[in-house]
Amino acid sequence: MTHSRALSGKHAVITGGGRGIGAAIAHSLAEQGAAVTLMGRTLPRLEQQAEELRAFSQVHCEAVDVAQADSVAAAFAAAQARLGPVDILVNNAGQALSAPFVKTDPALWQQMLDVNLTGVFLGTRAVLPGMLAAGWGRVINITSTAGQKGYPYVSAYCAAKHGVIGLTRALALETARKNVTVNAVCPGYTDTDIVRDSVSNIQAKTGRSEAEALAELTRFNPQGRLVQPREVANAVLWLCLPGSEAITGQSISVAGGEVM
Repeated sequence: MTHSRALSGKHAVITGGGRGIGAAIAHSLAEQGAAVTLMGRTLPRLEQQAEELRAFSQVHCEAVDVAQADSVAAAFAAAQARLGPVDILVNNAGQALSAPFVKTDPALWQQMLDVNLTGVFLGTRAVLPGMLAAGWGRVINITSTAGQKGYPYVSAYCAAKHGVIGLTRALALETARKNVTVNAVCPGYTDTDIVRDSVSNIQAKTGRSEAEALAELTRFNPQGRLVQPREVANAVLWLCLPGSEAITGQSISVAGGEVM
């Protein structure tokens, strides 16, 4: 990736920015000159990540619970007070809990909707008026291939992620003439803590080895591997750079050919 600093002067907010895909996205945007606000539940983790990024750009951290309207409003107000209006929003915070459908109780269902879908709604609502006023904005929702197809034992998660793609498409049409694009990036199984937790879960429930459990996940990917966080970050970066203005309302799979 060239260091043209193409995003200098832009302020990017990444939710779930302390690790995994969010951290990789933050790194890619900071390298290109964007001022970055990292948001997440754990401030020390965010600050640790921020230290790595300050070599490239200005970085600010805000603790937030994306499922709580008051928390989101306060975090975004503080971010904008520190680094100015938000030009780029990456709704990356998410959570994946598994259960057979018949054991999916209303609390688990609601938690998956709150974190994965309502969180996107609240974050976007906090920045969209400013983007429309400025006449430029990029909203990128990190969904999952679970927003494009079904997987067993994660019905609530799939429902929430499908909801994010519906929201993405509807909002893209509302903002199409305003120079604000809205897209979803849909990773397959990616080499992150969430997937490592899934591997551990499979091991615990089935008695399989780590290698066997990992194979259970990588079999979905025609390339036979986990996606790397930086590969997801590259797709996000492309959507922010000049030349991608015609891309809106899309669900871009980063999944080795799993979804076509």
